Parts: sequence; structure tokens; C-alpha cells
Amino acid sequence: MGSESWENQGSSQNRGNKKKSIRPSGLPRGKVVKWRVSGDVEKNQEGEKPVEGTSQLCTRLEKQSGSMSLVTSVQSPETCTLGLNPSPTITAWEAGWNITNAIQGIFVLGLPFALVQSGYVGLVLLVLSAWVCNHTGRTLVSCLYEEEMSGGSGSVSKVRVRTSYQDIMEACCKGLWPNWSGVGGLMVNVAQVIELLMTCTLYLLVSTSLLFDSLSWVAVPRSVCSLVSLVFLLPCLLLTDLRPVSTLSLLCSLAHILISLLVMLYCLSCASSWSWSSLSLSVDPEDFLVSVGVIIFSYTSQIFLPPLEGSMEDRGQFNVMLGWTHGAACIMKTMFSLMAVLTWGPETSEVITDNLPSDLRPLVNLCLLAKAQLSYPLPFYAAAEILQTCVLRDAAMSSYSKHRGQAVSRPALVVRGALLMTSYLLALLVPRFSLLMGLTGSVTGAAMTLILPCLFHLRLQWSRLTVKDRLIDVGILSLGVICSVSGVICSVKRLLEGL
Repeated sequence: MGSESWENQGSSQNRGNKKKSIRPSGLPRGKVVKWRVSGDVEKNQEGEKPVEGTSQLCTRLEKQSGSMSLVTSVQSPETCTLGLNPSPTITAWEAGWNITNAIQGIFVLGLPFALVQSGYVGLVLLVLSAWVCNHTGRTLVSCLYEEEMSGGSGSVSKVRVRTSYQDIMEACCKGLWPNWSGVGGLMVNVAQVIELLMTCTLYLLVSTSLLFDSLSWVAVPRSVCSLVSLVFLLPCLLLTDLRPVSTLSLLCSLAHILISLLVMLYCLSCASSWSWSSLSLSVDPEDFLVSVGVIIFSYTSQIFLPPLEGSMEDRGQFNVMLGWTHGAACIMKTMFSLMAVLTWGPETSEVITDNLPSDLRPLVNLCLLAKAQLSYPLPFYAAAEILQTCVLRDAAMSSYSKHRGQAVSRPALVVRGALLMTSYLLALLVPRFSLLMGLTGSVTGAAMTLILPCLFHLRLQWSRLTVKDRLIDVGILSLGVICSVSGVICSVKRLLEGL
């Protein structure tokens, strides 16, 4: 098993220590704590004095930090990792439901239209995008770790020395230019909050539209429907850990499965009229570029991966979990999109539910309303965590430091309330939000999903990468730049045309 020590980075007497050192934000400065794990009682690095067992150490740390929690070691064939547990632990299944919630969002309903625009090449893109986003997700999480040699065995251990997207960016910017580390971390946080806020606004806007359409027979104003949708989202203010978010993601995934099954069963009932002429090899370049962006960004979940991986009971299962979720999403999306295109052909709508018959549409819209409401908590929770950490600093310690069941502090409640109201006002004030979302996704989505993970991987682990790994990272990075630039051009052009 590997080992890890926590110590004050400013203490000169420990600078010669060969182990990686981390001082948790909750520990008072000047306190020195060392922890090696291979039993209840261990010797220190000089082999002279015994140090505390894990149980006594946990007790003392909790007294010092107030609310710090520790994770158990990750047992895998070659690594043993210890670090801060940012929230109560979740299982691989619960983490998988959160990833499924992120990559099986409302955008899935637009995939059939994107497939019509991209033709046969779109089928290849659906599979390729799943592999690319799975790869960048793994590389991003691998940048949270550093390798170190174990004491006498000579084996290599991986130690989790970073906890967030911001930490990785700061590590990459370190040494490039004075103060670039802080600026880079700030830019990443701003990009994450913008993308998450836009996602929250999209879900609220979809909920409002579906509720307005469902109540059209009673002529309810759209503003009232938006307010009702907001009221149902008020419990999100009280979310303090990932366990209830995982439960909501499970319910959201079940709603998505029900919607997909209803649409696919209807398509199968029309199988006798299917025509492969709906797909073609010749496509309009501009429509194709827009379709590429829609397909790629339907798999994005990188923002959620560092906290999710850090909250897992067994982090050694992360790569397997990520592979299964992306593989299942790829199969589901490909079957769903292909059946819809074969059924409706060139008449496929931008939102596939508009093609459904009038007797089936109300049931699907009801499921979509539930899915939009259940999808909101995950991006809201992630954005709230970032804002609390940046705005409240150590005063609130974000919700990472809260014990399970402890109420949200008043400052945190103010931050969360401001975030909720901002998404509500954007949903009211921005009528052409889809174009704005496309522009935001092209700028922040491509950067956070394709460009930055590959840059981080090349910057932090260049010496350990093979030539093949480097070529793959460079290829994905180039693809991300192309998608970002082309997406911005197309989105701005259509936004100006709509003014």
C-alpha cells in the first residue's frame, strides 16, 4: 500500500520529506499531521516513534477542522489513495446515475434532427463522440493524481493531490507567468459557473414551456407557469451532499428511459414504412457543423467528474463506471436517433416529441416535465459548490465540510437563492435562449470538455505519456478548437439573423 502525509507546506523542517504533502483547508496553520496507512498503529518515516492509529487521528482531525471527513483507502492492484472526501461517500452506481443524468439530458431530444442534418456521418459521430468524451473524462481525473514511490517495496502509488478543476488549472499555470495560477483558476471557475447556470436556465425554460403547453386549455400566462416551475425547485436550496442528488438523478434517468421507450415503441409500430433514403452522404457544411456540436455536447459531463470521483467509496471503479455509462448512452442515443429518422425522415422536428401523435404527446410531455425538474438539481448543486467556495471562502467551507443532515448556513442559503433567482430571471428575459445556449456551449463547452482536459494531460503528465497518448490528446485538442470556432461563428450568425 502507498502512503501519504499531510503537513504544513510552510514548515521548513519537513521540506526534505520525499512524500507528497497536502494541508487540508480545514487544518490550522502550523499543525503537523502525518498519516501512513497499513494498520491501526504505524511507525513514522524514521521508524522510531509510533504515530496515532486511524481512528484516533480521525477524531483529532475532526476536533481541529470542525467538520472534516476522510475517505477510506482505494484498493486497486497498483494504487492506494488517500485524500479529502469532499462530501458523504457515494457508490459507483450512484455516481453512474449522476453521469447518466448529465449525458442523457434534454439535448437527446434534438439528436434525431442532428442526425438528419449530418447523414450517415452522424452515426459515426454518435459513437466517436462517446469515446472522445469518455477519454477526456478519464484524462481529466488522472490529472488529480501524482505518482510517488513507496518506501521499501519500490512500487508506484498514485496520490490524489488535487480536488477540483480549478486545482488542475492552477497546477498547469504554475511557473508560466507571475500570478497566472490564480488567474487561470478564476477563469475556470467563471467558465464552469456560466455553463452550469445556462444549463439550469435551460431546464427551467423547458419546464415552463412544457407546463404552458400542457395548461393551454385554461389559458394560464407563461409567467405563472415559470413561477410554478420555480416553486417546485425551491427544495434545491437545501441540498448539502450528493446522495439526494444521486437519488434525483436516478429518477431522472428512469423518466428518460420511459420517454425513450415510448418514442421507440411508436417508431417500431411504423417499421413497415421505414426508408433509409432519409440518411445521405451529402450534407450542408453549416448544418453539419452545428450537428457536430449538438452530438458532442450531448456527452459532456466533465465539470461533474472531479467531485463525483472524489466522493466515491471505491475510486478504483471510476474508469469502469465511466466506460459503462458512456457505452450505454452511446447505444441508447444511436438506436433512439436512428429509429426516429427512419420513421419521420426529412420531416423530423428539432424536438422529436413534436412529431408524436396528439394522443401520445401529453404523456410524453408529462414525462419530459418530470425529467426537466429532476435534471435541475445536479448542475445547480455543482454551481452552488463553486460559488460557495469562491465567495464564502473558509467561512462556510462550502457544503463539503457539512455533516450529513446539518442545515445550510445563512450565507450559503443567500448564495444558493441568488443562483436560483438568476436562472429564473434568465428564463424570463431571454426568449431566444437556444441560440445563446449554443454560443455559450461553443465557448465554454468545447473548452471544458475537449480542449482543457487534453492540455492538462499533456502539461502535467508529458514525461509519462507514450507517443500514442500524445497524438490522441493533440488530435482531440485540435477537434475541440475546430468545434469551438465553427460553433461560435454559426451561433453568432444565426443570432444576428434572428434579431
